[in-house]
Amino acid sequence: MSISQITVLSGGMGGARFLQGLLHGIASGSLPGVAPDARVTVVANTADDLWMHGLKICPDLDTVMYTLGDGIDLDRGWGRRDESWSVKDELAAYGVEPTWFGLGDRDIATHVVRTQMLDAGYSLSDVTTALCNRWLAPRYGEGVRLLPMTDDRVETHVAIADETTPSGRRVVHFQEYWVRLRAAVPAEAVVVVGLESSTPAPGVVDAITDADLVVLPPSNPVVSVGTILGVPRVREALRATRAPVVGLSPIVGGTHVRGMAHQMLTSIGVEVSAGAVGLHYGSRSTGDDGVLDGWLVDDRDADQVDRVRAGGLACAAVPLMMSDVDATAAMAAAAITLVTGAGAGGDE
Repeated sequence: MSISQITVLSGGMGGARFLQGLLHGIASGSLPGVAPDARVTVVANTADDLWMHGLKICPDLDTVMYTLGDGIDLDRGWGRRDESWSVKDELAAYGVEPTWFGLGDRDIATHVVRTQMLDAGYSLSDVTTALCNRWLAPRYGEGVRLLPMTDDRVETHVAIADETTPSGRRVVHFQEYWVRLRAAVPAEAVVVVGLESSTPAPGVVDAITDADLVVLPPSNPVVSVGTILGVPRVREALRATRAPVVGLSPIVGGTHVRGMAHQMLTSIGVEVSAGAVGLHYGSRSTGDDGVLDGWLVDDRDADQVDRVRAGGLACAAVPLMMSDVDATAAMAAAAITLVTGAGAGGDE
């Protein structure tokens, strides 16, 4: 089997780092069965998007774009490298709220361009293509394509306890939960506004059905990959594609490596374990709504392998820490081996 078209359903930081390793593996020829000129299509979560100070902000799209375009702030994992914050400071001096979400001066340029194009009638897909002409095309040509999951407005909100309200809870935008509250309070529910009425962005369904391989990277299974799967027709496309579909666990050693997968999984009643997340995505072979053929867990979670296999998924335990691009490329190689049988994978 020759793999020339790879589609990745990605959130922000975790998905972007996995993509770096995947592209490194393609360039170095270390991915079994993958053509040296293989093309990668990234379908990115847009349910984290928000409007701030009159600007349209797309955190996951921008994190993937900046990371692959070598403009990301490596320490923060988001935003631009060599950033300054004069506009943020001036807004604070005027007392403009919210002050908990900061936009860097260089980053603002991206949001201004995006907002102007949206106001002019362009779709988010068109805008993303235009932005990627700067960030991705010079490095990858047509080898990497970045798509929003939908052009429609979809926003994730999180319900948290609030004794001052009649209901005993209130709902905050996902970014407020993550940035201002730092996910330090329990999430009682996740509500994705507009998801059920959204439609896939142009090219999304075809990217899945025409792929030779589809990958669910170690992104948040609820508010990143989960929202992409919630766009109507996306799950059906994953179940119908002839490509193998493989996922990598974001849970390592019983908790998330970074982010808030623990809080989000708890809010939807899914056990926080590598095995439970794989079974939450489900197997395409069982006749229900499952979307996976294979699931990789970290070698620290090897005790979960039999449980996952019993749920109808191929499963293996390999190192899943994305410490550098070589380690991440090795993860991608193991994922490919698991669902295609090409090359040599980790211990099963």
